[in-house]
Amino acid sequence: MNVGPLRTDGEALPTAFKLACLAFALTSCTAWLRPLLLPDEGRYAGVAWEMLRSGDWLTPTLNGLPYFHKPPLFYWITASSLAGFGLTEWAARVAPAIGFSLAVASPYWLVRRWLGPRPASVAALALLAQPLALVAGQYANLDMLVAGLITLTIVALAHATLQMDSDPRTGRPALRLAWAAAALGVLAKGLIGIVIPAAVIGGWLLLSGRWRTIIRTVTRCPEGPVVFVLIAAPWFLLMERIHPGFLDYFFVYQHFTRFATGGFNNQQPVWFYPAVLTLFSLPWLVWIARRALGDRLPAGPERDLVLLCWIWLAAVILFFSIPRSKLVGYVLPAVPPLALLAAAGLRARGDPGPAAIRLWRGAAAFGIVGSLVAVVVIAYRPTPSSRDLSRWIGTHSQPGDAVFMLNRFDFDAGLYARLQAPVRVVERWNDEAFVRSRDNWRKELADARRFNPGLAEQTLITPERLLASLCAQPRSWVIGFSQADANHQALAASERVREWRGSTLWRFDASRPASKVLCESLPK
Repeated sequence: MNVGPLRTDGEALPTAFKLACLAFALTSCTAWLRPLLLPDEGRYAGVAWEMLRSGDWLTPTLNGLPYFHKPPLFYWITASSLAGFGLTEWAARVAPAIGFSLAVASPYWLVRRWLGPRPASVAALALLAQPLALVAGQYANLDMLVAGLITLTIVALAHATLQMDSDPRTGRPALRLAWAAAALGVLAKGLIGIVIPAAVIGGWLLLSGRWRTIIRTVTRCPEGPVVFVLIAAPWFLLMERIHPGFLDYFFVYQHFTRFATGGFNNQQPVWFYPAVLTLFSLPWLVWIARRALGDRLPAGPERDLVLLCWIWLAAVILFFSIPRSKLVGYVLPAVPPLALLAAAGLRARGDPGPAAIRLWRGAAAFGIVGSLVAVVVIAYRPTPSSRDLSRWIGTHSQPGDAVFMLNRFDFDAGLYARLQAPVRVVERWNDEAFVRSRDNWRKELADARRFNPGLAEQTLITPERLLASLCAQPRSWVIGFSQADANHQALAASERVREWRGSTLWRFDASRPASKVLCESLPK
């Protein structure tokens, strides 16, 4: 298929890099405003802190226990950021900002190389002004990072395809980049890093009559799979060697079981993602509809890229609509094609007039300003976080102090308190049915203990062991809900030192007279 010549544009890559820096600045300029939200942000930033604190950059840990829900790329980036920029919320949110930058800059580069600077500039503004991606770019979890890598993989594969259509001898560097980006996507969030790009590009090649190119994408770059394996495989193989059973847990349970069954949180109807994308694309719906209802494009790169965007959008929605468990962030890989379709909608019926351009710019301004205002509003509303109590512990604790949590586990406590050891989590750990009745922190810690049962015995304690554990330490800090002292005798001899939004921090000093009486009453 003849797609026309590739444009020679020496400024495409430098301008894309500048755009990536702008995207990073835009999404990170307010990333310091609010505390880490529980559970997600606290969990992932907390795992990164433990990696930095322990010096073990291979095994992610949650409260000291091996945590294999997700691969390590987010933790590597975040731990490096915390080491370089300090233990701040801004540093904890660098990884999603990088993902947002990739999701903006790589489609811009593709459009500029094949359609020219002006369409690329329109696409850049549409990409920067997507509310869902802008907010996700400063939310410390894995979704925006993997979305950026998926976008880069699809862009590289599309560019290679269009190159090979023009000249079968070209496309090899782009294919290498695609394999490397897919490998990083797997290290970011597992198999979706390669499955989604394969589905998108495979569907595009078939529907555009390029079925022979499917084979050519492999034969043109035979070293591509080697690049993928060299980047993605070593960590997985090392984890299986160090922690036998890891591969079964990670791929079978965390991937296929979660995808195919409904025993997990966040169950939503099949129309959930179309509704989410419609809501977050409100400023752009008229332009997306304009492209959908516009005149058929003549054969060439623009028609190819528009078809790619429709297939990309449909593939992501269909893939993530299959499982019952759905989170808003999962559908982030669908945002770049939506933005590109909105950009294409501006030119769908010929050159736009002044009124259309004003409306289009208004949609972009609404998307950017509205997103930043929403972040500021969220920052000044009460949010689930243990920052206040944890920082108090970090300021007032001494070496050797222990930290206990009663019927809760605050993922962010280790980071905010700069804890050097795992906390003791008090719960009914011997009641397996109760612990696994909900897909929450209890189940996560219960899963993790299979990989280090010795440490789990020390850190996951039952209420019956609380007093003995407190008495074994010179001084302890206990975080619990404000009425927890009604159910735990040990807290009667503890000092309430701080209250915060329904939570209380107690200090148990084993040398205090009241504490001594309780400790001496324990069976010898």
